[in-house]
Amino acid sequence: MEWFLLILLAFVLLIAFKSIKVVRQAEVYIIERLGKFHKIADAGLTIIVPFFDHVRSVVSLKQQTMDIPPQGVITKDNVTITIDTVVFYQITDPAKAVYEIQSLKKGIEYLAITTIRDIVGKMDLDATFSSRDAINTQLRVILDEATDRWGCKVERVEIKDINPPADIRDAMEKQMNAERNKRALILQAEAERQSAITIAEGRKEAAILDAEAEKEAQIRRAAGEAAAIREVAEAKAKEIQMVYEAIKKSAPDEKLVQLKSLETLEAVANGDANKVFIPFDATSALSSLGAVKEVFTENKKTKEN
Repeated sequence: MEWFLLILLAFVLLIAFKSIKVVRQAEVYIIERLGKFHKIADAGLTIIVPFFDHVRSVVSLKQQTMDIPPQGVITKDNVTITIDTVVFYQITDPAKAVYEIQSLKKGIEYLAITTIRDIVGKMDLDATFSSRDAINTQLRVILDEATDRWGCKVERVEIKDINPPADIRDAMEKQMNAERNKRALILQAEAERQSAITIAEGRKEAAILDAEAEKEAQIRRAAGEAAAIREVAEAKAKEIQMVYEAIKKSAPDEKLVQLKSLETLEAVANGDANKVFIPFDATSALSSLGAVKEVFTENKKTKEN
């Protein structure tokens, strides 16, 4: 009786072990019943029928990565390069991922290799280095469309490295050095040109300022000379006016007035002015002076006779 109970207990434990399954988070179980797909068990506690149901596969729903082995690819200009690629994918339909393809990872790997060779084979060497984003995008689109029927979504494709042959790499390094030297010379020439332009503009502005300063100095000198001439003329005019007033008060005769006018003109002529304007009235004084001279000459001759 005890042996029977022990056997029964062992059988119950075996049934419980076979029936109760705990599915972890971000995973699903593919359950088959008598060799056919039965259900997908999500995360948590799952009860299955022992000896009839069994777990065909455990499928992860997390985003997964796959390193594609480095592949030798021939470019459009017949250069063999090695490309290292990584693919990021996620299973969206676990049943298709298990039943539609023998090995999902192998399928993605082979498809990625053939697609890389097809895309890069249409490009030259320089384009492969400058068009990584375009290559990544084309790879992702093609792989995503091809793996959709496998219940898989390709999230991202990245080219990790592109390695050309050693001789091509040396030639590219020399070309890059030459290009850098060229850019350096261009920048130096542009800097020298800008410096020369700046210096020329500075000299031009300095010459303009010097000319303006000289012009202003000439204007100021001319204004000063004009003011000096005007002050001298005003002073002489005042002097003439004072002489005139004094003579007028002493009731002079005509000859004395003319003589004083000539003295005043002589003083004006000896001034700083370059030109002396003689009033029309002064000409009559000059003619009168000539007449006075003739009278004195005749009187002198008469006395001598």
